[in-house]
Amino acid sequence: MPLRRCLPILLVALFVTGCASNTTIAPRYTTDNPDLLRIGGDRPSNPDVRTENAGSFCVEITERWNEHGKTPDGQVLWAKDTLRKVVPCR
Repeated sequence: MPLRRCLPILLVALFVTGCASNTTIAPRYTTDNPDLLRIGGDRPSNPDVRTENAGSFCVEITERWNEHGKTPDGQVLWAKDTLRKVVPCR
C-alpha cells in the first residue's frame, strides 16, 4: 500500500528532474574527412562525373556540393551528395 502512494510522486519527481537538467547535446561541426563536409567559405566545385567498373556492370557517380544549413555562428555547412546510377560499360 505505501508503494502505491509513493510511486506516482516518485515518477513525477523523476520527470521534473529529467526535464530540468541541462543535458542538451552540443553539435560538433568538425569532420575527419573534408571530402564529405566543409564549413564556411564559398561552395566547393563539383567533381567531374566518373564511371567505375563493378565487374559485369558499371556505376556512374555524380557528386554535388549543397548547402545544408548554418552553424550557430552563421557559417554555411556544405555537404556532398552522391548519386550512383548503373550504366552499361563502354
